[in-house]
Amino acid sequence: MENKQFDISNRLFIPLLIIAIEVMVCFIVFTYLAVAGAKGVVTPQEITVSGEGKVYVKPDIALTRLGLTTEADTSEDAVSQNNDKMNNIIKEVKALGVEDKDIETVNYNLSPKYNYSDGSNRIDGYMLSQEINIKIRDFSKISEVIQKATSLGANTINQLEFNVDNPEQAKNDAMKLAIEKAKEKAKAMSDSSGLKLGKIVNVYEAGTPSS
Repeated sequence: MENKQFDISNRLFIPLLIIAIEVMVCFIVFTYLAVAGAKGVVTPQEITVSGEGKVYVKPDIALTRLGLTTEADTSEDAVSQNNDKMNNIIKEVKALGVEDKDIETVNYNLSPKYNYSDGSNRIDGYMLSQEINIKIRDFSKISEVIQKATSLGANTINQLEFNVDNPEQAKNDAMKLAIEKAKEKAKAMSDSSGLKLGKIVNVYEAGTPSS
């Protein structure tokens, strides 16, 4: 049986992630109207302008999904054999520095196998499929984690992607940029039209009120 080797971490090209937020910002503007014998009546109105903020962030986690499929004559044997293999995979992956909180079972499915031969339909064993998500924080361990898991019986690797573990700060930075651009646009409009720009009265993110 061929033993596949995975050499990933030493030649990874990891692109920066773009976090973009678009906002709609409502401002009060003051207009001057002449009404029923009065002059220069100040009337507050609202204008809405949009702005988009983008920030570029370096990924700090790698996410991979590993799967294990076990077949046996009985459901008990399928569960037992699968659990032994998966527990060993998790044990060795944790020994490489992956924390317990970064390993999550996302699929666990036990189903019978049917034999349709001789004009009859009978159960001919059981199959158990299990998948786990692994979050790898040390990129130099990516190749080693995947190689160790496959050497211990993991037979599917469904994805390998890079992300940011806590994107909230980047989202906040993008939001600030978006609001600043909207404010610049509103000021340019007020300067061109002669309207007096007032305070912000509402902010909407992607069509949904955010404050």
